[in-house]
Amino acid sequence: MDSSRQRWVIEALERYEAPLLRYARRLVRDEETAKDVVQHAFLRLCEQSPDSIRQGVSAWLYAVCRNRVIDMHRKDRRMETLSETEQLSYRSPDPSPSDKCEANDTCDQLRRVVATLNSAQQEVVDLWSEGFNYREISNITDRNENTVRVQVHRALKQIREHALVRQLLADVPSVAVES
Repeated sequence: MDSSRQRWVIEALERYEAPLLRYARRLVRDEETAKDVVQHAFLRLCEQSPDSIRQGVSAWLYAVCRNRVIDMHRKDRRMETLSETEQLSYRSPDPSPSDKCEANDTCDQLRRVVATLNSAQQEVVDLWSEGFNYREISNITDRNENTVRVQVHRALKQIREHALVRQLLADVPSVAVES
């Protein structure tokens, strides 16, 4: 591998390893398996050239992780999400602003609300909250872009209408709650 490709892979590893681990861990419920999934994605990245990944490296890595998890789940025919306790126990080695937010009570309560969504909605909300747009989420999840839009819309509506969120918003004076 030439030095420019090596730099490209190392930069991707530094930028996306922690978020990919969080994503994979939510899908597989096991830290070691999640590490294997992410390692698989980066090994596949080593085989690619920057020009060959048209949808962007982050969307490509998430799609490879997701597809690896799907392949693994096909073997044992089940796909589960992390329990609430397991979600709260995982922390990236490098604290980010979102990790700091997750430490406070409001974020813990919001995670419990998101856990009430069905698994498809949880997945698109996870990706959406990571900053992916509808097209990228569509590419990652191999779903129609309009389906992704509807799933995100319905998930956010369900979150807004949840009693706990309505209470949280009522406690914030500058936010108006729509009925």
